[in-house]
Amino acid sequence: MDVEAKKIRVGVIGASPDRGWAARAHIPALTALPDYEITAVGTSRPESAQAAARRFGVAHAFTDARRLAEHPDVDLVAVTVKVPAHAELVGAALAAGKHVYCEWPLARTTEEAAALAKSAHGAGVHHVVGLQARNAPAIAYARDLVADGHVGRVTSATVHATRAKGAGERIPAWAAYTLDSGSGAGLLEVAGGHTLDALRYVLGGISDLSASLSVQRPVYTVAESGHTVEATGPDHLLLNATLGSGAVVSAHIHDAKVTGARTRLEISGTRGDLVIVSTGAGGAAGIQIGELRLLGTPAPGGTRQELPIPGRYRWASGAAPDAEGFNVAQTYARLALDLRTGSRDSPDFDAGLRVHRLLDAIRLSAATGARQSLAENL
Repeated sequence: MDVEAKKIRVGVIGASPDRGWAARAHIPALTALPDYEITAVGTSRPESAQAAARRFGVAHAFTDARRLAEHPDVDLVAVTVKVPAHAELVGAALAAGKHVYCEWPLARTTEEAAALAKSAHGAGVHHVVGLQARNAPAIAYARDLVADGHVGRVTSATVHATRAKGAGERIPAWAAYTLDSGSGAGLLEVAGGHTLDALRYVLGGISDLSASLSVQRPVYTVAESGHTVEATGPDHLLLNATLGSGAVVSAHIHDAKVTGARTRLEISGTRGDLVIVSTGAGGAAGIQIGELRLLGTPAPGGTRQELPIPGRYRWASGAAPDAEGFNVAQTYARLALDLRTGSRDSPDFDAGLRVHRLLDAIRLSAATGARQSLAENL
């Protein structure tokens, strides 16, 4: 489809009018970018679909994802629903020959993710997975600084990433499903996937690893009902890894941080260091949400200070940098450039599949106690 000159028309699946990631991030991001126009919304119920269309000023409302994807006024389908439904809905968009932006995780399992990547290549469309942390200005700038030798040869990286989710052993009803290890949307997949993808984007792939997963809070109370639910998915990840470059990595990622939840990634090199740290309210939700600060040493042996991020790393100029969905807007801005020029710089389904395979290696190491060697530097 020709999107070189006109607005890119988007159909958003999962555009609940009341809450949800689409309403909080995707809709504001798309609205802030002049390249896009939201032309269709889809939810599971007619009344919510119509309410979403009214609230967001959209012409078309659907309860059938296939009809939304097949509509001639839709160029790009955004899939923003719970992870177990991703494979079916992304498949519908690909079958219709439409470009796709799917939230991370790409799928519930690596097998599903591999099938989607294969289908996306067969469809010949642009396919993007929502690993938006790599499009945060601080992450993108840090990657270039490392590549340019700002810190010299990288020797190590340390990650401490915590979320407030589940603090006090209480969880909202909509998120209770993520406590199930089979949901594909727990701590390992979401916080682990986003954080480790950002690390890999800046420093390169992981060549071997040893990991531990644990459930420290086995029972939660559903906030709205008072019912209890058992957590079978891990809430703590400990990782010891070696990068393809030879640098070593230590990471601790966990949920239910009662106070001061945030992400901190420290990179040490032979000439200096860089520190990426989350800031503001969004910091409690993960590295992919909210604004990040970048600190570093401007010269070898110098005093660490905040590094101003050049404006060229803020592609979504119409979105507020401290907005919850700013990095989503950054990803859409990069995708628009890809669609206009034919470039392929957005995180695609292949990138998502590599993260899924990395998470598989972490699970295997945790289950067997054996260090895992990764043939393709995931």
